[in-house]
Amino acid sequence: MSHWIILPVILPAIAASLLLLGLNKDQALERTVALTSTAAQFAVAVALTVAATQTPAEAYLLGNWPAPFGIVLVLDRLSAMMLLLTSALALFVLLYALGGWDKRGRHFHALFQFQLMGVNGAFLTGDVFNLFVFYEVLLIASYGLMVHGSGGERLKAGTHYVITNLTGSALFLIAVTMIYGVTGTLNMADLAVKVPQVAAGDQGLLQAGALLLLLVFGIKAALVPLHFWLPGTYAASSAPVAALFAIMTKVGAYSILRFYTLAFGADAGPAAFVAGPWLLPAALVTMVIGMVGMLAARQLRWLVAFGVVGSMGTLLTGFSLFTAEALSAGMYYMLHSTFIAAGLFLLVEQISIRRGSDAVAPGSSFAGIGLTSSLFMAAAIAMAGLPPLSGFLGKLLILDAARDSGAMGWIWTLILVTSFLSIVAFARAGSLVFWKRGGDVAPESPTGPQPVLPLVATIGVLAMTALLSAFAGPVSGYLDETARQLMAPTDYIAAVLGADALASR
Repeated sequence: MSHWIILPVILPAIAASLLLLGLNKDQALERTVALTSTAAQFAVAVALTVAATQTPAEAYLLGNWPAPFGIVLVLDRLSAMMLLLTSALALFVLLYALGGWDKRGRHFHALFQFQLMGVNGAFLTGDVFNLFVFYEVLLIASYGLMVHGSGGERLKAGTHYVITNLTGSALFLIAVTMIYGVTGTLNMADLAVKVPQVAAGDQGLLQAGALLLLLVFGIKAALVPLHFWLPGTYAASSAPVAALFAIMTKVGAYSILRFYTLAFGADAGPAAFVAGPWLLPAALVTMVIGMVGMLAARQLRWLVAFGVVGSMGTLLTGFSLFTAEALSAGMYYMLHSTFIAAGLFLLVEQISIRRGSDAVAPGSSFAGIGLTSSLFMAAAIAMAGLPPLSGFLGKLLILDAARDSGAMGWIWTLILVTSFLSIVAFARAGSLVFWKRGGDVAPESPTGPQPVLPLVATIGVLAMTALLSAFAGPVSGYLDETARQLMAPTDYIAAVLGADALASR
């Protein structure tokens, strides 16, 4: 399976290149190439996930250059899970876009594939500098997707988004320069070996670089005070783009999880878990701001966008404890929050099309109100964290993992309070949109019948939260083993550098 590891990067790169070289002139052919590529990525991700359960970790050396000197991709349980999450989400989102959104601007499918290339590469790379490279690939593609379909509001939000991420890219380069200056390497497995050996006089520079990287990853993960770009960006994006962007914040969360358990984990000496004291309070404040923002939202898309901010605070709270139980809980909530956020963005557009507005205000009845209101209620239950869906299970796992933490009181209080705020926000929005009437009842949608494929894709994404609940046992078992692998990364290091490298730790 070793050569399969590069396929999640190669497949979208080839598809995007073909689309840019002329296949986009035939819409049917363009859609076929995009759908085939995305489906193939899903199949490969399934195969790699199965392989990851059978081997501790596996490295792919590009050009057969030995690490840490060459480019290396690494497959383990965490990277395989993220590839599977990305490809499954992308398949649903693409099906939604085929309902007509892909025709509203040029190069949608090529940009979509480049986005997947960058995201998949970020999950697989074993080198911090190449993580920066894949960040830039996915960000450049996201700039184009962000303004897809044009519009003044979208262009304004896109400008803020670009400026914020360009600033983050500059800080990324500064941070890796500082770390390279004291360790002489940017390979993450090699950093795990070199960081404990850094002299006491260089610890300040090393830890400053590590915390500056936390700032960069925090921008991607919408961590307070770096969250300000997300609500406006996601709310202004088209529904399929906002749904795909649900995985973008998880790239930041993944980077925090990978980097601060591998390079700055338990064996990092004075720099061990350097991010923990900063990450926990920021995550808790992020959770609160997200849920308060939901209460203040006057449009459904803003409601969901602030919900994404709040959910990032919740999952990063789990990650910030840096115990195997908390990491497993955080990863379960990460799976849940990705699907539920994406599904809600798609559902909100379906409601808006049928209703004529996404305002959180009384309005007329509309075609399909029974189905869409039922889906909205189920999605609200999931995102707010009520039983029996996966949001409840994810929060319960995080609360259980926090019992031995010194911050248990804060964590329990804020998770429970913010869950209540989320319930209030969704109940208010649902009652105004679906129940309270502000005008004459209109039995038919003002825009006429809508395509079936987008609604099917929406239901498919939302159904994933039910599947996560139904198969919570096997999923949690996989995640428990993944967390143990993260907390004891000897297999990862041996796969990249060889077993002899472990002797020098």
